[in-house]
Amino acid sequence: MDKVEEFEELRPLLFSIAYRILGSVAEAEDAVQETWLRFDASATRVASVKAFLSATVTRFSIDVLRSARVRREEYVGPWFPEPLLSDPYQDPARAAELADSVSMAALLLLERLSPLERSVFVLREVFGFGFDEVAAAVGRSESACRQLLVRARRHMQAGRPRFAADRQERQEMATRFFDALKDGDMGGLRDLLAADVQLVGDGGGNAPQLANTVSGPENVARLLASVFPAMAQVDVTFERHEINGQPGAIFRDRDGKVLHTVALEVLDGQIQTIRSVINPDKLGHLGPVADVWAVDREVRRARGRMR
Repeated sequence: MDKVEEFEELRPLLFSIAYRILGSVAEAEDAVQETWLRFDASATRVASVKAFLSATVTRFSIDVLRSARVRREEYVGPWFPEPLLSDPYQDPARAAELADSVSMAALLLLERLSPLERSVFVLREVFGFGFDEVAAAVGRSESACRQLLVRARRHMQAGRPRFAADRQERQEMATRFFDALKDGDMGGLRDLLAADVQLVGDGGGNAPQLANTVSGPENVARLLASVFPAMAQVDVTFERHEINGQPGAIFRDRDGKVLHTVALEVLDGQIQTIRSVINPDKLGHLGPVADVWAVDREVRRARGRMR
C-alpha cells in the first residue's frame, strides 16, 4: 500500500477527529489536507501511520481552534457548529460514542472546554485512543492527559440532559413536527414542544435572524405556524435529513438552493431545542446557497398578504 492509499484509508477518521475538535466542516477539511501535505513531505517511515496522522491532524486542529476562539467570542449572535449531514467514519464498536459526540448539543458542550481538554476528550472518549497515543498527539504526559480528561468529563457530564430519546422516538417526533409545520398547525406544534423549549438561529450577522431566542411552546408554535405557510407561498421547500445525527431538515428556495438547516433536539418525549443554521458562510458545503435576504423579503410580503 502506497502513501496515498494509506492516507485515503484513514481520511474518514481524520476528518471526524478534526470536525469534533473544530466544529467546522471547512476547517476540518483544511486540517485533513494539511495533514496530507505533512505526511507526503515526510521522508521518514513511521511505525504507525494511524498514530502519526491522528497526532498530526489533532495538533493542527488545536492550533486552528486556539485562533478560532477569538473569532467566536466576537461572533454576532449564537454560534453553532457547521451542520454535518453524515459522519464519514464508522466503527460499530464505538457507534454510540460517535453518534452522541457529533450532535450539536454535544459539540456546544465541547465548546466549553479548553482546546487541550477538548482534544483529549475526543481522542480518548469518542475514538478510544490509548493514553500513550493521546499524550503523543497533544504533546503532554500521560498523567497530564488523565487530569485533562477528568476535567473534560466533569464539564461534559454537568451539561448533558438527564433523559435522552432513542432514535425511533426522535424520528417519530420529527415526523409529527414537520407534518404540523407543513400544515401550519399551531396546536399540533405546541403539543410536541417542551415547556422550556427554545428556538435559536445562527445567522452570524450575515442573514436575517431572530433578535432573541424564542422561548416557550406558545411563542415558538405561533411563530413557526405563521412563518412556514408564508415560506411555502414563495416556494420554499424542505427535505428531511439528519443534521449532526439528529432529526432535521434542509430548507431550499424555489431554485433548490440551500436556505438554512433545522435540527431538533428531543428529550424526555418532547422537542427541547430547535436550532437553525442560517449563516450562509456555514452552508456552502451543502450546495449552492440561496440569497437569504431576498427570500426573507418575499416571506415578509407573503405574511403581510396572509394577515
